[in-house]
Amino acid sequence: MSTPTKRVAFHTLGCKLNFSETATISRDFIRHGFEKVDYRDEADIYVLNTCSVTENADKEARKLIRSAKRRNPSSSIAVIGCYAQLKPKDIAAIDGVDLVLGAEEKFNLLNHLSTVETNGSAKVIQSDIDHVHTFKPSFSSGERTRSFLKIQDGCDYTCSFCTIPLARGGNRSDTIANTMKTAREVEKTDAREIVLTGINIGDFGKGSEETFFHLIQQLDKLEDIDRIRISSIEPNLLTDEIIEFCAGSQKFMPHFHVPLQSGSDKILSAMRRRYKRGLFKDRVAKIKKSIPDACIGVDVIVGFPGETEEDFLETYHFLNELDISYLHVFTYSERLNTDAIDLNAVVPKEVRAKRSKMLHILSDKKQRYFHEQFIGKTRQVLFETMKNGKILGHTNNYIQVQVEGKTDLINTIENVLLIENHGSAVDGQLLKKS
Repeated sequence: MSTPTKRVAFHTLGCKLNFSETATISRDFIRHGFEKVDYRDEADIYVLNTCSVTENADKEARKLIRSAKRRNPSSSIAVIGCYAQLKPKDIAAIDGVDLVLGAEEKFNLLNHLSTVETNGSAKVIQSDIDHVHTFKPSFSSGERTRSFLKIQDGCDYTCSFCTIPLARGGNRSDTIANTMKTAREVEKTDAREIVLTGINIGDFGKGSEETFFHLIQQLDKLEDIDRIRISSIEPNLLTDEIIEFCAGSQKFMPHFHVPLQSGSDKILSAMRRRYKRGLFKDRVAKIKKSIPDACIGVDVIVGFPGETEEDFLETYHFLNELDISYLHVFTYSERLNTDAIDLNAVVPKEVRAKRSKMLHILSDKKQRYFHEQFIGKTRQVLFETMKNGKILGHTNNYIQVQVEGKTDLINTIENVLLIENHGSAVDGQLLKKS
């Protein structure tokens, strides 16, 4: 009698980088004969890849661990990712957790699971983050239309609010030749689009003669990938040559996501960011001059310690005047082992919430205005999914478009006339091929 196939379920919290790593680990399980199921289903093994950027990410991780154990009390539960590196003892203390792996060991998950005793005390395998130097290439393959390609990991910056260097270690990346090998694996999948991911991708190749600019020149030569997006890049690393190269490329999309964090030079200094608002303004102007249709997304943090009402309004007005397309707004949350936690002048949580709401409203206005500029125009759309009876996808400059259509449109790139602006999305009309 044959042994039943073991079922494994994965759930990912946080950034695109986590999704690429989860997908790579899951492929390892499938190669070894496991059946991959949804995290909401009953499984023999549950794997939770965690984030720890905010306190809410920690709470969500604990909730998911407990819900998995309720689904199958005899299952094994493994926790990996940033939360696992930062707070392994806290996770190990959660009822039902069997294995906690830090940053250096998460890609050896399959081997470590064989040494775990279910319902015994949790096994923790974690190295000091200063000893984490290896780079593991990864790419996601769960989405048919898009793949997140990991090109870099870790960060050498010491922003006063951030735990990422503590969770992922210092900057590291592979060679361009090896990165291209991984990209060619993505070419063999159904993906039409690659999103370049990492913690600080502009530092690709740091310490060698290779640079991020050299990498994108090579990626541009991929024959079976139609679109490439740069997920997020620090403004001080977004050079004129990168912007100008993207402007002349057919593959690199007119879409940039650039973290600002604050429009106050005083707060930027307290955050230990490596630029001032003037440089950020210059980068936005350069993008718009080179690529007028470009979509520009911006990260911003509200409620950082010492942020006065004047500081916040300085940020608000700065963002309002910038020719940007949307915001990702983060409410500052205290994180252990960061320098910011020791700063005085804590901003009350109700004030943080008020400022966050103001910026969310501003983001909605920015997005609506950006979309409005393209109503009545034709854009190419890569269709990705079906929702509420309509097919959804994104233009090259990241406008979400919905059209009447059938599922056979998914993973195709079509010409679409943008006809009505709903703010977060735009109604489109599929144009017949000539």
